[in-house]
Amino acid sequence: MTDTFKTPTRRETLGLIGAGVAAAAIAPAAFAAPTFEKGAVIRTLLKDYAPEDLAGGATLFHEHMSLRNGFMVDWMRYSAETRTANRAPNAPPPPAPAAPATPPPPTPPGNFLEDEALMTEEMSIAKKEGIGCIVDAGHPDMGRDINFLTKISKGSGLPIVASAGFYTQPFYPKELSKWSDEQVYLEIMKQVNGANIGALGEIGSWDYIAKDERKVFRAIAKVHKATGIPIFTHTGIPGKSALEQLDILEDNGVDPKHVVIGHLGNLNDPNTEIQRAVIRRGAFIGFDRQGGNGDDPVAAMAMSLIDAGYADNLMFAADLSSPREIKKNGGGGYAKTLTVFVPKIKKLGATDEVLHKIMYDNPRRFLAFVPKMKRKA
Repeated sequence: MTDTFKTPTRRETLGLIGAGVAAAAIAPAAFAAPTFEKGAVIRTLLKDYAPEDLAGGATLFHEHMSLRNGFMVDWMRYSAETRTANRAPNAPPPPAPAAPATPPPPTPPGNFLEDEALMTEEMSIAKKEGIGCIVDAGHPDMGRDINFLTKISKGSGLPIVASAGFYTQPFYPKELSKWSDEQVYLEIMKQVNGANIGALGEIGSWDYIAKDERKVFRAIAKVHKATGIPIFTHTGIPGKSALEQLDILEDNGVDPKHVVIGHLGNLNDPNTEIQRAVIRRGAFIGFDRQGGNGDDPVAAMAMSLIDAGYADNLMFAADLSSPREIKKNGGGGYAKTLTVFVPKIKKLGATDEVLHKIMYDNPRRFLAFVPKMKRKA
């Protein structure tokens, strides 16, 4: 009897390749495990996990697996309008971007973040490449679909944490400006009561923080105190409002250890003054748009913070939302923080132990909370 050779599928091939890349990025070793408060869980859509149960894979604290069709078109339009509005009156117009030597491939039709089969495959590949848990950073004003996330989590076997909140001023419901702080709080609690929510995020300020955005941050602080659910933020780019966001949360009773101030990799400052100020107050900082061509200055900033002894407060992710970034279209995929960015930090001198802490331990420390509300059936 002869053996029959079975040609591996594309998913199996990518998974084997990715597993090797992940192993090379952080060599397996026995590192000291973090400790967690008694009764703490990481709340995913399918079940509550003891934090120790998710120790076998890296956790990505800020990604997107579900957004409404057209969300990114609106995002880019608001960004362009903001840059124009904030340009100094006598400043020359920004130079037109140079045409690439090789034109990029056309954007595939449709919205990949509404394609269940495609996203199940992308999550399956990420799991094989070393991701053990992933946080979706969307909520209703971004067109996030809880049922969609639940299906791709079940289909792939990758635990997904769902979030709640309001995003930023351009995306708020029109009536929010008329709501009181209490009404905003109640609206967010409706989201929390309607699903198994494990994070409050991404909660943002679009540019300089606005009056309504301060209102949302105050309400988020109240939701956190009522539920224990941790908070992660979107800062105006580059890094605007980072300190004010933390001010509002602290002033309203939030312990910074339950907070990630996001997008601080976009604040390109070799001295990392804002990043260090946030860390010294006890919060995490997010370098959360990584895994691509713009990594080098961010990697250098991350390494300077590691050298300064701040590894316990660093969080890495990719904030993936473009079809060009997924595996099907030739991108790095949802594991690219682990497979693309982490090796760059390692090349700068970070040890496997430190990188393990950042990718495996810090996100679980952040996400773990003692729930004040029972899990939904």
